[in-house]
Amino acid sequence: MTPTYFNSAIADDILTVSNGTPPVAKRIAHETHVHGKTLQDDYFWMRDKQDPEVAAYLEAENAYADSLMAPTAPLQKKLYNELVSHIKETDESAPYRQGDYFYYSRTEAGQQYPIYCRKHLKLDAPEQVILDQNQLAIGEKFMSLGAFTISEDARYLAYSTDNTGFRQYTLHIKDLTTGRLFAESVPRANSVAWANDNKTLFYVIEDSAKRPYRLYRHALGSDPTNDALIYEEPDEKFTIGVGKGRSKRFLYLEIGSHTTSEVRYASADDPKAEWKLIAPRMHDQEYYADDQGDRFFIRTNQASRNFEVMTAPIVTPARENWTPFIAHRDHVMIEDVTTFADFITLSERENGLQQIRLLDTRDGLGKPFRADMRIAFPEPVYSASVSVNREWNTHTLRYNYQSPITPSSIYDYDLDTHQSSLVKQNEIPGGFDRANYVVERLFATAKDGVKVPISVIHRKGVPHDGSAPLYLYGYGSYGISLPLGFNANRLALLDRGVVVALAHIRGGGDLGKPWHDHGKMMKKMNTFTDFITCAEYLIANKFADPKRVAIEGRSAGGLLMGAVVNMRPDLWKAVLTGVPFVDVMNTMLDASLPLTVGEYEEWGNPNEKAAYDYMMQYSPYDNLKKANYPTILVKTSFNDSQVMYWEPAKYVAKMRALNPEAKNPVLFKTNMAAGHGGASGRYDYLHEVAFDYAFFLTQLGVEK
Repeated sequence: MTPTYFNSAIADDILTVSNGTPPVAKRIAHETHVHGKTLQDDYFWMRDKQDPEVAAYLEAENAYADSLMAPTAPLQKKLYNELVSHIKETDESAPYRQGDYFYYSRTEAGQQYPIYCRKHLKLDAPEQVILDQNQLAIGEKFMSLGAFTISEDARYLAYSTDNTGFRQYTLHIKDLTTGRLFAESVPRANSVAWANDNKTLFYVIEDSAKRPYRLYRHALGSDPTNDALIYEEPDEKFTIGVGKGRSKRFLYLEIGSHTTSEVRYASADDPKAEWKLIAPRMHDQEYYADDQGDRFFIRTNQASRNFEVMTAPIVTPARENWTPFIAHRDHVMIEDVTTFADFITLSERENGLQQIRLLDTRDGLGKPFRADMRIAFPEPVYSASVSVNREWNTHTLRYNYQSPITPSSIYDYDLDTHQSSLVKQNEIPGGFDRANYVVERLFATAKDGVKVPISVIHRKGVPHDGSAPLYLYGYGSYGISLPLGFNANRLALLDRGVVVALAHIRGGGDLGKPWHDHGKMMKKMNTFTDFITCAEYLIANKFADPKRVAIEGRSAGGLLMGAVVNMRPDLWKAVLTGVPFVDVMNTMLDASLPLTVGEYEEWGNPNEKAAYDYMMQYSPYDNLKKANYPTILVKTSFNDSQVMYWEPAKYVAKMRALNPEAKNPVLFKTNMAAGHGGASGRYDYLHEVAFDYAFFLTQLGVEK
């Protein structure tokens, strides 16, 4: 049966679809020669996005996946309704103060996107809608907001939009007093910051490889083609970003690679002021800065991978004038520093858990401080982070607290009373009761003796006898820690008796910078073996039925999925790999692609033989083989700029070609109008989740 919604005249030449038969992609020999070796890539042709055969192939794959999933349509509908039942469809965020206004966003039942609003001086003042994303989305299949920055006089809004999913944003400026949109717009805009004159906007644009590399100055109402170029970063490993410090005294330009950074600053009061360098970049050393009083506060890893805090005089901030403020600690990662007029907040991570530490500096920077405290949190597994704090002269810190069984909660912490007050906790309708669930923190022992944390969530009463189905999620790259927050969508799994587990494997940042270091570059294999170890631990300790283990990872987590499926195809019942980075060698050998050059410091540069040989050990596409692979659902988006659609497309085609008699199907779904994060509208996104969960539950034998 040929689907009616792709051009069969084109498709007949490259694939066949009939009665459950998967599409068969044509093969055209293509070779890449490197280090005396040959990479054979018969599906290289799929890179041509303008070739109508490519879209036809992807649509045929969609038709095949939909045909296999058709029996789950009633379950998908049930799941979707259940997912919607757990969100308060008409709701609003906790308002925050910025100048003379309280800002917040709200949602309305049936509407896909937030509405951004404000009220003048008082919370009971009339509402002003400053931007309705639903209006922006009219006639669009995708709509995402990037920048969203208000001028100091509260009159102008600079915001950017992406209507394809390619994360290529166009900058717009709106007069909030009249509602008028300025005629000028700037394509390929990235970060933005207002000068204090309310007439000058600084913005960063991307190059053809989507690298933010140029800083411009724009005068409101002028032609952007005449904007002054302030800075251009020539090193392709480095990106730049502009922002304003919390004191509003300085604008900052952060320039950084994955391992090295430097900061420039300029007076926010003088748009034409010189941009000065705090300290020149030094290889493998990072630093980040903000100001308070007459000093910069500098978070740096020059003495320890887990960072320390230094101070430097604003008038002479060179590295030789840095003095210690908060010493580094081997077991504590300092993730961020937030300055206020009278106190400083440190965002720390210890034993894999986030901590918020406040230093009262009203008596100066000498120790002991008037107060040095950490906010206490009640649960053994949780997420806690500094939230939106736009006021400089305040003794209140706003922060977010949540856990796998505690909905996202906004608190205000009083510096004087040392007490937290709840501002808003997200309401979870549909019968949710946190008392019905259990969260545990476990540790699996890797082959080299390292203890790998696992967070486990399950409903009370789920048998702990090795009979429960398991859903295991992992990521493990870029030093990114797996979030330990609340996800209402997971209730659909938990309430059906599925054990949900998060593997905090090396390559992530869960245990600080060294945890990342031991899961990247020439130690990347630790990421994959850690994940397998976590699965084996959960099976051995009776948390999971060994025949009912489902796993998921997305983006770099898709690389994880591809690697562990090749290493241990027997261990998994079902796999979901989303927007997966699976064609490691071809991508990292192509410097013209977004991210490639900058990511030599995460994966290695395969133009160097040692790196090439190591990366070839795990590259999923290059290690596909004839094997009894589990049932796999591969998902991507046609407009993904982070991992190009052709990586998963090639991966699926090659896996099928190597295994023409495979017992377990490989399903491949492409959202033809989205990017790296999938659908942009909240209801559209929940339809995608319902599809995914129907796949998992069916494979795990939980069909209710």
